[in-house]
Amino acid sequence: MRILLVGGTGFLGSAIHARLSAEGYECLSVSRHPAADRDRRHISLDVTRTTDPSQWKGILAGVDAVINLAGALQGRDLHGVHVAGSAALYSACESAGVRRVVLFSAIGSNVDAPSDFSRTKREGEAALMARDLDWVILRPSVVIGRAAYGGSALLRGLAALPVLPVMPDTAAIQPVHLDEVVETVLFFLQPGAPSRIAIDLAGPRPIAFSDAVALFRAWLRWRPAYRLQLPSWVASVAYRAGDVAQTLGWRTPINTTAQAEMRRGATGDPEPWRRLTGTPPRDLEAALAREPASVQERWFARLYALKPLIFGVFGLFWIATGIISLSAGWDIGMSLLLEGGLQGNVAALTVTAGALADIVIGLAILWRPLSRYGLWAALIISLTYAVIGTALVPRLWADPLGPMLKIWPVIMLNLVAMAIREDR
Repeated sequence: MRILLVGGTGFLGSAIHARLSAEGYECLSVSRHPAADRDRRHISLDVTRTTDPSQWKGILAGVDAVINLAGALQGRDLHGVHVAGSAALYSACESAGVRRVVLFSAIGSNVDAPSDFSRTKREGEAALMARDLDWVILRPSVVIGRAAYGGSALLRGLAALPVLPVMPDTAAIQPVHLDEVVETVLFFLQPGAPSRIAIDLAGPRPIAFSDAVALFRAWLRWRPAYRLQLPSWVASVAYRAGDVAQTLGWRTPINTTAQAEMRRGATGDPEPWRRLTGTPPRDLEAALAREPASVQERWFARLYALKPLIFGVFGLFWIATGIISLSAGWDIGMSLLLEGGLQGNVAALTVTAGALADIVIGLAILWRPLSRYGLWAALIISLTYAVIGTALVPRLWADPLGPMLKIWPVIMLNLVAMAIREDR
């Protein structure tokens, strides 16, 4: 049986792909992830640009079932991903005779739609329901598993903080385990499985978001943290900061869309799911107890909260050095180059070029699509500064402020940023 997974390289998609492949299914993934093109079973494609059903025709050749996991939390692509591109896929499935389509939606979007995310999710459901297909709509709550991304990664990151920030106006969630979600997909791919049905995938009981964070902290073997109730304005600033990070290309579970969705919560009735599939949802505490945390999880949790600070501080550091070199530090830079034997015009050009390069590097580090190149440029130019500084003004190695010695901690932070740049 050949399965097409749209959004197959994401958190859920990767787990489903791995399990289906292990069960003998032939899987073909579609996603925007260009790095996955090295896999012959992957097609790089932007669903938002694939709004004509004919564009799906060749991809659907020989496909027996489609699992649509494509989604975005916030941004201009929401309608394209959840509605327009997906509707074209469903139309193409109908024309190609691909009967079985499993759509991953969002829990609660059929009841209340407080954001563009849930509104477009609901519209995407309606687009599928309107087709003459054997459709299945799955609406998971926060999905937790050995891997982590999005909300599940946020739970771990908050668990690592010495003080647990409690966001105001946050409703309960019912976390569901990744393994149970995967098992449900397998159930609906079986011959004769029910169709034209929408079900919630939720844990057995509602739990406050802060209590879920506390459970993860205990799982990571850290003592309980003091809970700090954040004022509404502080929480709003945090969500707005997430919006800024999003405009710079960074995927973050903290933004104004998440704020609206967290006010609604992520709860549902797991009983229809249990009765239909025979899958008893595990309680979060019991699920965590079955998989003890390792040092890798502890590292990830601690680095999760530090990552935005590392990239933010590092990018602003490079921008600041460039601005200072062109303003208050101009005379210092010129005197050092003149001391090293450079002529006046050459020294001025060198200081200007170096300052502008620093600013460009800092901007590139802050803008995710160019951050990889910015980090490589920062590493190269740091080493270049060390070599040139040693050659021109070797006495800087003995300077009590340590300008040459401080290059090496900068390089180490650079390497850390390169190591944790990937989101998934």
